[in-house]
Amino acid sequence: MTKRKAEPLDEYHGKRDFEVTAEPKGTRPRVKAADHLLYVIQKHQASQLHYDFRLEWRGVLLSWAIPKGPSLDPSLKRLAAQVEDHPVEYGGFEGLIPEGEYGGGTVMLWDRGTWTPDDPDVDASLKKGELKFSLQGEKLHGSWVLVRTKFGRADKPQWLLIKHRDRYASTEDILMEKPRSVLSKRLLDEIGVKPKKTSAR
Repeated sequence: MTKRKAEPLDEYHGKRDFEVTAEPKGTRPRVKAADHLLYVIQKHQASQLHYDFRLEWRGVLLSWAIPKGPSLDPSLKRLAAQVEDHPVEYGGFEGLIPEGEYGGGTVMLWDRGTWTPDDPDVDASLKKGELKFSLQGEKLHGSWVLVRTKFGRADKPQWLLIKHRDRYASTEDILMEKPRSVLSKRLLDEIGVKPKKTSAR
């Protein structure tokens, strides 16, 4: 009996019960031309608050968890722990992941837009451990780089997200200055409020 070939979203699917969570299943990677690649950051209040940084590539969202969130200050290097690939549909998700489920907590769509790699051979850049790119988001713009560190597991390495010095670089705390969702304009606590049940009359 031949062993089934691992698919890009197997790890994502294996961690979630889609009968319980409203997260999109995304049954197969999306096939899409590489001229408008999706970029997303989701603010995620799980066991610990962090920001999920996602870049579309080869039909999925490559994903990194950034504990302190992105910074516009080029002198600040933000730890970015690589996590499992997510379906492209996840880029539009905002809401509650039920308690007890993987990543249980509140998810906000903090920023979204497109990204452009400096080198079109993204696979080679990832293998090298240095991915340079530009963001065209609603909040984040300009030139950035992800640099792989020597820490982390072989299959889940740790990277650093760094802003390059350009006209979008700043010492402004973008996380404090622009805390609202780009989708619903709500704050994280407002997204996390469960609707009250109304009693039948």
